[in-house]
Amino acid sequence: MAPLKVTEDPRITKVGHVLRKTSMDELPQILNVLRGEMSLVGPRPCLPYEFEIYKDWHKKRLSVRPGITGLWQVAGRSAVAFEDMVLLDLYYVYNRNFSLDMNVIYETIFAVLAKKGAH
Repeated sequence: MAPLKVTEDPRITKVGHVLRKTSMDELPQILNVLRGEMSLVGPRPCLPYEFEIYKDWHKKRLSVRPGITGLWQVAGRSAVAFEDMVLLDLYYVYNRNFSLDMNVIYETIFAVLAKKGAH
């Protein structure tokens, strides 16, 4: 199973394309962090159709608060296969700590600036 990421959606405006390419479309998620619904670092929330086809071991990635960024985003975002994304998320779930969070945030800055895996 691969996460569905529409890369050539004709409904996306030129401004929207720039926002997606620079990851600026993620900024509103800060409100979710402030409300306590998300964390800065953690597994990305899944879409309902994705959850329906998750295997039991995939669902363990949902045992922590979802995050804006995580290990799979800094490892290559959409270039990372689904199974590898889940393994990276599970590594985070079982090894999360302040130092790991700071490292992911630091690496996220460079991933965003390099537009690595952005569409």
